[in-house]
Amino acid sequence: MDNISTFIRQLNTAAPDLELREYEPMSRHTSFRIGGPARLMVLPRTGGQAHTALSLAAELGIVPFFLGNGTNLLVSDRGYPGVVVKLSGQERFSRIQPEGRRLSAGGGVLLSRLANAAWERSLTGLEFAQGIPGSVGGATAMNAGAYGGELSQVLNTVTALMPDGAERTIPAAECSFGYRKSIFSGGEMLILEATFLLEPGDGEAVKARMEDLAARRREKQPLELPSAGSFFQRPEGQFAGALIEKCGLKGAEVGGAQVSEKHAGFLVNRGGATAEDVRRLMELVRETVLRETGVRLEPEVKFLGF
Repeated sequence: MDNISTFIRQLNTAAPDLELREYEPMSRHTSFRIGGPARLMVLPRTGGQAHTALSLAAELGIVPFFLGNGTNLLVSDRGYPGVVVKLSGQERFSRIQPEGRRLSAGGGVLLSRLANAAWERSLTGLEFAQGIPGSVGGATAMNAGAYGGELSQVLNTVTALMPDGAERTIPAAECSFGYRKSIFSGGEMLILEATFLLEPGDGEAVKARMEDLAARRREKQPLELPSAGSFFQRPEGQFAGALIEKCGLKGAEVGGAQVSEKHAGFLVNRGGATAEDVRRLMELVRETVLRETGVRLEPEVKFLGF
């Protein structure tokens, strides 16, 4: 019996209500709509279930992959032979709890919902996040941002499970936030909850700002096609999309994958794209941009199962 089969058996005994899915298609869990099956997906609804799963995994030498909303992820066509943990949209992980200027949100809460909750309470600071499709957990781990805002600017504390299953609340100042990175980027800690400290504002002004950013996104980004958002990190002092367009790659295709004709910084699934199509298109873009501009583009998207 392999260690994942042992893990399943032990979980069924220790946490019989914990949802487990064997050979779960990852295409159902990524914004690219691409990806083969994960050997096991674990979907905890409570802190107790998450604690049990991580503790047993550590005992068996299993290192789980923590999945947010799958909006910054490309999964291999072969899938992933390990364990994926995704917080279920129920109970603690889907709650938003307001307290004055603070909003506490479970790791499974979508950023758009959190931004709307701030607007409803006339709190400002999260307007930039309304159009980011990720969850609080995944977005916090990568310090997601847009239009000059980043989550680290408004984060107060992050509550996470350590590899041994112990729960710890970490002040934002100790999370080593940088451009699309933090102490959680290595995937060793599971973010259960985050608390945001916002400023009092004018509800109508907050709403107007959110609507303006939403209109700009619709105008400039290929929201109608599956993608993982901006595929490449922003090179210092430049923009990846502009460099890619300068190299004549707008609209370039490999199989079902395409450099968006609307925004060259996005690689999109035109229909039926495989992970290998996207990977080969990424390499074509990187090689061309490096050769013609001397700039080495680094992917912002994470890769699983390659």
